[in-house]
Amino acid sequence: MGIRQILIFVVVTMATVLTSCDSGESFKIDGTLAGVESAVVRVVFEGDSGIVDEWTDVDKKGHFSFKGQSALPVMVNFFSPQGEPLVTVVAANGDHLKMKGNVTQAMSIKVKGNKLNEDWQLFRDEHQAFYTDPNPSRLDAAIEKYVREHPADMLSTVLLMVDYSDHSNADKVNKMLQGIQAKARPESLTRYLMNNPVNRKGDNLPRLMTLTLAKPGGDFEEVTLTDKVTLISLWTSPQNDRMTALRALREVGEENASKFQVIDVLAEADTLRWHFTVKDDPKAWKHYWAPGGPLEQGIQLLGVTTMPWFAVTDSTGMVTYNGPDLNAAIEAAALH
Repeated sequence: MGIRQILIFVVVTMATVLTSCDSGESFKIDGTLAGVESAVVRVVFEGDSGIVDEWTDVDKKGHFSFKGQSALPVMVNFFSPQGEPLVTVVAANGDHLKMKGNVTQAMSIKVKGNKLNEDWQLFRDEHQAFYTDPNPSRLDAAIEKYVREHPADMLSTVLLMVDYSDHSNADKVNKMLQGIQAKARPESLTRYLMNNPVNRKGDNLPRLMTLTLAKPGGDFEEVTLTDKVTLISLWTSPQNDRMTALRALREVGEENASKFQVIDVLAEADTLRWHFTVKDDPKAWKHYWAPGGPLEQGIQLLGVTTMPWFAVTDSTGMVTYNGPDLNAAIEAAALH
């Protein structure tokens, strides 16, 4: 075989391999999103080898194209550079999804390319008034009805994981989840609730084994809560009494540094104000932010109703305090 024939053979072979990867060993998402105020969007999902956190270019007309890999269906989350959730779709290898809409009008974004996303779009269209209602009870009731009536439909799992709001009622969520047939609730979609089971103790407090949060200015990280006692402090900026809270947290943290850790979580977008606020915090503290979306079912299990909010987990991940009282959280942490 001559050199030219060899080169042609190699090119044809590579083209065949790439075509195969595109069709079965990866997924592709093409989009046109108006209202994107930057040249990039952030794409986050849990793929075959862990959390994938990448940026994809957006042209002046809002066009972008993204490829990823996941053998099982996963939630693919799109964020603005400021951490604001834009849209979530479900994808797996072999899918080619197309989305179009305006990010300032979430209900306007339409997704095509596989039946699951199209059915999800249809459900949202049919219940649009519930999605825009500040009171989530009507939407929750509609999702509960759908889950009961469609136990073999993966959309039941997606609705429960993404659009259902009452994750604080963990017994009810677990019961509904277990009512969905196994093939319709793959672990790739439910692993955050499966890794963070609810145990009946006190006021149905959950066991939080992990949380998926964003590091300041950096990537998403799966945080393990079973190494030592953890006090999770959730807040929004500005927090008027933050210095009082800092003094109290610093004191208990320094006294119990060998067995106690503080995880400081900003429950809004990553901002310069936050970086300025936390710059004087003890260096040993872990700072994260929570931009929202289905990556944060662990946070949802806490049933946060006000800010600031505190939770304490023991070394097994059991939540031993959950509420707005800092002194009560410190007392719970000091008991371990």
